[in-house]
Amino acid sequence: MRRLFLILLAAGPAFFSSALLADNYPSKPITLVAVFGPGSASDTICRVIAQPLSVALNESVIVESRPGANGALAALYVARSASDGHTLLMATNSPLSVVPFLMKNVSYDPVKDFTPVTRVGSFTLMLVVNPSLPVKTVKELIEYAKANPGKLSFASANTSGIVAGETLIHWAEIDMLHVPYKSSPPAIQDVLAGRVSMMFTDLTTGLPHVRSGALRALAVTRLQRSPLFPELPTLDEAGVAGFDMDSWAGIVAPAHTPPTIVTKLNKELRKIIDDPDVKAKLGNVGFEAFSSTPKEFGDFIKVQLDKWGKMVRDAGIQPE
Repeated sequence: MRRLFLILLAAGPAFFSSALLADNYPSKPITLVAVFGPGSASDTICRVIAQPLSVALNESVIVESRPGANGALAALYVARSASDGHTLLMATNSPLSVVPFLMKNVSYDPVKDFTPVTRVGSFTLMLVVNPSLPVKTVKELIEYAKANPGKLSFASANTSGIVAGETLIHWAEIDMLHVPYKSSPPAIQDVLAGRVSMMFTDLTTGLPHVRSGALRALAVTRLQRSPLFPELPTLDEAGVAGFDMDSWAGIVAPAHTPPTIVTKLNKELRKIIDDPDVKAKLGNVGFEAFSSTPKEFGDFIKVQLDKWGKMVRDAGIQPE
C-alpha cells in the first residue's frame, strides 16, 4: 500500500498538469495548416471547419496554406511545431501516405511524428479532359493515346494525381507527358486552357468546371460511384479493372501532444464534422465528411501507408 501511495503521489503532478493543460487550452490562436494552396480542396475544407471550431473553442483558428513538395513542407512544419495543440495539420494521403514512397529523403515519419486527432472525410478524384480532345470515354482516351503516342499530357497537383496518372499509363501501356503543379487551381487552369490534355482532380476543384461544360469528366477513381456525381462511371467500370483510389483528409497534431488536449479537440471536431449543415457544405464542394476516434484514425494511417506504397510500386514510379 505504501508503494502504491508513493506511485500515485509521484504521478499526481503529471495528472494535475495534464488536466490543467486541457482546462487552459487553447491559450492562444490555433493555426490549422493546409498542405496545398488557396483554392485547393485542402484549403477549402480547412476554412469550412475553422469557423465553427473557433466558436467551439472560443479562440481564433487561423488557416495557413503551406504548399510545396506534395504536402511535405506543411507536414514537416507541423511535425517540428510545439506539441501544445496550437498548430494542427489538415493532413491528406499526399504527405502521410504517398510522399514517403515518392521521395528518397523525407524529414519526418508519417506515424511517429504526429498525433492523430480525427478523420475528416474522403475526396473523390475524377478524370477530366479538355473538351477539345475527341474522346468521351476512358476507352476512347486510351485508343486516342495509343494512336498519338507522346501527344497527350496530364497535370498533377498532388500525389493522388501523380499515382492515378502513372497507374493509367502503366495499365494501358500509353505514352503521356507528366506536368506537375504545386496545387490544383493552377493545374486545372492549364487544362481549361488546353495547355495540358487532362488531369485527375478532386471534385472540389473540378466539378464546377464540369457542370459548366468547360471540362469533360470521364470517370471517378473509387470502386463505387460517387453520390456527389452518380452518373459518372468508375474507372473499374470503364475497363481499368480493380482501380480503387480513396484519397483522404484528417487532422493531426505534433507527436506527444497531451492526450487531454487531443480528447478535447476530437470531441469538438466530431461535433462539427458530423453536423448535417457542415456535411452539406462540404458535400457541395465535392467532399464526403465523416469523423473518427484518434485510435481509428491512427490505425487507418498505418493501413494507408501499406496501400499507397503498393500502388506506387505497381505503377512503376521511382522515388526521386
